Amino acid sequence: MSLELAITTDYFKDTGNPEPFLKKISKAGFTHIHWCHEYKTDFIYSESDINKIIMWLKKYNLKVLDLHASEGVNNNWISEDESLRIAGVELVKNRIYMANKLSCDVIILHFERAPNNESEKYIYWNILRKSLNEIKPYAWKHNIKIALENYRNDDYTEITRLFSEYDSSFLGLCYDSGHGNIGDGLKMLEKLKDRLISIHLHDNDGKTDQHKLPFSGTVEWDKLAEILDRSSYTKCISMEVSMKNSNISNEALFLSNAYATGVKLSKKVGRVKRPCGLPLLVNCCDGIPNRSRAAGFS
Repeated sequence: MSLELAITTDYFKDTGNPEPFLKKISKAGFTHIHWCHEYKTDFIYSESDINKIIMWLKKYNLKVLDLHASEGVNNNWISEDESLRIAGVELVKNRIYMANKLSCDVIILHFERAPNNESEKYIYWNILRKSLNEIKPYAWKHNIKIALENYRNDDYTEITRLFSEYDSSFLGLCYDSGHGNIGDGLKMLEKLKDRLISIHLHDNDGKTDQHKLPFSGTVEWDKLAEILDRSSYTKCISMEVSMKNSNISNEALFLSNAYATGVKLSKKVGRVKRPCGLPLLVNCCDGIPNRSRAAGFS
């Protein structure tokens, strides 16, 4: 069995036509992608957009490992403005639908931290639960789990509380190694390793979120690999790396270096002979959530 390895689609940019990047990712030897285009916009993928992506995936022999959903810019799923909150929930549902159509089983979500003010904190938790309760049946219907991503300098208060209220059939953890390196991430990962369902692996200097190639910064890769090997995460290595801070201007060279780094990391974690993905999911719906618009990748 050949090595299975994933990289983010937005290693160069996160908007616009993703096809050129898919082609280059495939040429570099990667088998899977972390779909990260439009992860910080209010963009809604239409049916035709999704079908075009399916065509590209087949063309370049790639599979989607997981998908980075958008928390929204204006349409935020935990907005205090009810109309914007509803639109934000629809945005998350759009990504859930898309993930199912692309035959992956996990979407990743960012969410804002709870405010310090007690009255504001009460409102925050009510809104957060309300939105999750609306998203949950839709996610179940489409066989999709939600992976909550850790922040920089995260004490995991919100994630730990949510895991106590929602079980692993709905919510899991996405561990971002760069975010975790800006704080005490590995200590908390050890505690929550049984909820781990997605990984964003990259490196930095422990101060800023640089998304550098693994082994080029200060992340404790031996320790992280050991925890990953004992965790509930069963898929292949997935790197959320960027050219921006790599000092490499050539895309082909960057992807070649990324692939070599991924092979090294896969061996360290013991993922060389493990299958990367789960069985393909059955698409269960014909329509997508309302508020959609055509993307017309151009």
